[in-house]
Amino acid sequence: MEEQVILVDHLDHPLGIIAKMEAHSLGLLHRAFSIFIFNSTGELLLQQRALDKYHSGGKWTNTCCSHPKPFENTEIAAHRRLGEEMGMECELKYGFNFIYKIAFENELTEYEFDHVYFGKSDHLPVVNKNEVASFKYMTLENLALDLNENPGHYTAWLKICFDRIVEFKSKAS
Repeated sequence: MEEQVILVDHLDHPLGIIAKMEAHSLGLLHRAFSIFIFNSTGELLLQQRALDKYHSGGKWTNTCCSHPKPFENTEIAAHRRLGEEMGMECELKYGFNFIYKIAFENELTEYEFDHVYFGKSDHLPVVNKNEVASFKYMTLENLALDLNENPGHYTAWLKICFDRIVEFKSKAS
């Protein structure tokens, strides 16, 4: 059975269930989450998406992102997916949410109500090569410079929420 996502309104109220690829083909708003894991020196763990992902293949992005399954709590889904993609476990704290809509060249659209979680871990990931091509740690300062110099190397949603990540991280420190 094809993976399904939860359709939501602009207040994150569930509206129904739909196949993930259909939601992306039709550009329908659905629930998602993004995880940002920092190590004890304050570096952000980035992943390079697998080259054959249905969009944004090979681009660098936050530690992990995905969609909760139908009727799955978003925080539980974030823990599940962090283990599936990065082979990691750590405490996650909710930070904020945002909505974004991006149309890709392959006629798919990401239109997501994205719940953002933060964690801290010094454990190295054991990546799922079906999902992740590589990983690296970067300071937010160096990431800001590289986002400016090489924006095409990064996912759209990372660029969209980056300033809020910096703001949230500075308040949490």
